[in-house]
Amino acid sequence: MPAERTARFVEWMYHVGSIDSLELAELAPYRTMRFQEEHRRQRIFVAEGDKVVRRLLESELGVVSALLPKEWFETLEPLLRKRPEDIRVFLAEKKLLEHLSGFTMYQGVLAVGRMPAPIMLEQALGGGPRPRLWVAVDGLTSSENMGALVRNCAAFGAHALLVGETCSHPYLRRSVRSSMGTIFRLPIVETAVLTRALLELRSRGIRVVAAHPHADQRAITQAELAGDCCLVFGSEGTGLSAEVLAACDEAVAIPMPAAVDSLNVASAAAVFLYEATRRRKAVTSIA
Repeated sequence: MPAERTARFVEWMYHVGSIDSLELAELAPYRTMRFQEEHRRQRIFVAEGDKVVRRLLESELGVVSALLPKEWFETLEPLLRKRPEDIRVFLAEKKLLEHLSGFTMYQGVLAVGRMPAPIMLEQALGGGPRPRLWVAVDGLTSSENMGALVRNCAAFGAHALLVGETCSHPYLRRSVRSSMGTIFRLPIVETAVLTRALLELRSRGIRVVAAHPHADQRAITQAELAGDCCLVFGSEGTGLSAEVLAACDEAVAIPMPAAVDSLNVASAAAVFLYEATRRRKAVTSIA
């Protein structure tokens, strides 16, 4: 067979070989990483960048393959060796990898992982430390914003992310990249009807607080955030839908000058999550 259609693999805890073409069948997820529907059907995703791929290899998620410039293999080999599954590692020149993205790649480090099994609401409510701190999103269609919000959830210790039916999927490539791989450790609950899930949280004694820029001047400092709560965020363009707002216990805003409409959703989430974390620490220190 032509050299560009084959790869010779060395046996180890993984298989590694050099390629000079992207036409191998095993490389299909990388060739199609701009077209996400097939990836979602297969429940796989593409991780890109050194830090994101490292975090994937360190995680409990399944890893299918890796596609790397040759100079990166030695750096990542110790992590590959620790993986329990059979991973195909493809080594290629950086110029070849740039065809995948259409622009010059800074690192060219890629991997395909398996999405975790779906988590049901009941399952996510079953464990975890108290007080619970959840985040829910409505109408968030930007993958980059979704990833940034996931990163904030991880930074401030949110226990789970509830993704509404009108949102971008958090395991899209750009979302995974924007999260810097923190999504691998955050439980994601996908729901077909967000309002129904929020009402279920309320029935369990979890206070549902909407982050809403037009909250009749009720400020975040007035919200009850020290106990079990779920913070709900919407898109920058339309905010939260009327149905989602009606399903919340209250709507509060971040005080700011009238000339400023709102913050980016990731910035707003950082403020709300920081305030919730601060309140919980204050209660703990008093106790």
